[in-house]
Amino acid sequence: MTTKRSWAAIMTCCAALCAAPAPAAAADISIGLGADVTSIDPHFHNLTPNNNIAEHIFETLVTKDARSKLKPALAESWRTVDDLTWEFKLRKGVKFHDGSEFTAQDVVFTLERVPNVPNSPSSFATYSKQITEKIVVDPYTIRFKTATPYPLMATDLSTIFIVSSRAAKGATTADFNSGKAAIGTGPFKFARYAKGDRVELARNDAYWGAKPAWSKATLRIIASDPSRVAALLAGDVQAIENVPTSDIARIAKSSDLTLYRTVSHRVMYLHMDSNREQTPFVTDKAGKPLEKNPLKDVRVRRAISKAINRQALVERVMEGASVTTGQLLPEGLFGYTASLKPEAYDVAGAKKLLADAGYPDGFSITLHAPNNRYVNDEQIAQAIAQLLTRAGITTKVDAMPSSVFFSRGSKLEFSLLLAGWGSDTAEASSPLKALLATFSKEKGMGAANRGRYSNAKMDQTLTQALATVDDAKRERLLQQATEIAVGDLGIIPLYHQHNLWATRKGVSYAPRTDERTLAHEFKPL
Repeated sequence: MTTKRSWAAIMTCCAALCAAPAPAAAADISIGLGADVTSIDPHFHNLTPNNNIAEHIFETLVTKDARSKLKPALAESWRTVDDLTWEFKLRKGVKFHDGSEFTAQDVVFTLERVPNVPNSPSSFATYSKQITEKIVVDPYTIRFKTATPYPLMATDLSTIFIVSSRAAKGATTADFNSGKAAIGTGPFKFARYAKGDRVELARNDAYWGAKPAWSKATLRIIASDPSRVAALLAGDVQAIENVPTSDIARIAKSSDLTLYRTVSHRVMYLHMDSNREQTPFVTDKAGKPLEKNPLKDVRVRRAISKAINRQALVERVMEGASVTTGQLLPEGLFGYTASLKPEAYDVAGAKKLLADAGYPDGFSITLHAPNNRYVNDEQIAQAIAQLLTRAGITTKVDAMPSSVFFSRGSKLEFSLLLAGWGSDTAEASSPLKALLATFSKEKGMGAANRGRYSNAKMDQTLTQALATVDDAKRERLLQQATEIAVGDLGIIPLYHQHNLWATRKGVSYAPRTDERTLAHEFKPL
């Protein structure tokens, strides 16, 4: 018999259960992102913030773990059939968000779309140009033909997101931004994109892999460092990326917050207009445009490199959250070469090189940079400007939002710019092909070569590397290509930044070398 007292106890228990928080698996998560997103179209702009969003909605044939090691995704396996043929076995039973089935035809459609996206600031075609023929063996088997042996097929395809041939047929970039064509196979479905504000995602309960812990993920774009940290402290978001260096110590000491870090494979660098006879933002000290572009002279480029105190940038501006470099990749990645060291800080040497090049009094230049894309990007640009000015190159900074910066940079509007490149393939061919190879839309080379640097010897060495199947031989060729291009100051490497995240109590994250902030990899504790 149930007494009044026992009924009261039962009702109290029910009330407690109703008031208790929902299980973690049904909870939502909000994450503060540090950089703006220029598009939801996964083929429009090869930019880390865009790729980061795309990885929630779309998937690649091959993906990478937190250490950038390849692992199966939409392809279960891959192999070489012969020297010129790769075969990929596709995962069966995968559904797009609209319920349609993923097959080899979607792969073909995707690869044909990639080089033809209008107005792309940085195309993904550099990762698909090597494919000369696509052969559908059956709905779950596809083969790729190449003109020469190509060992990086799986690596390159880890960068290209597969879209639905049905949903994306005839679709524009605007159709992806509205969500109309944003139909992928990923762990989250597109819900809403508000440019400059947020991307809202809903869990894909039909996902073939491990389901996200969160029923909804809101990726809030909070470019302001203080605002992003304030949102974390207030509990408006449960995690943030790009922790400001000035807040590292504070967050590390907090019992309510956890800091996560790892060295990035992103290199921060200066790109120079080393190609044109005249360049728009270089003048003499009186402000008169120079008839000859001084950046074409390797001695001037070397002077710029010598004038930069990299260690001071790391210690004073980055507050230790980076490591100086003289090359494209951090130690441990494929193509790193021990022979390239950071340029020594040498103001006297810089002045001598300028004089030797015919500029004993130096000249004036504008350094263009984003102000909301990389950790401390505008502060780094201002520090570099001061250092160059001390060496005789009077430098002013023009910093702007990343969306404006990349659009103008792709139109070759700058003489000197600060940017970063994260090797999505985790090896040297990525920055070599994108930043330093001679620009060629037909070959898919130099997609982000905003200085139009060109070196025939480097191009030849890189081409040879890309056709070399033997790993040891290919790595040595990539090292040689890097030594040629960096030795010639095609770009000026500065440092590799640390990737930094912070979470509130109850949420954890495994830091990634590729900077990706993936809602489905945050875990409730």
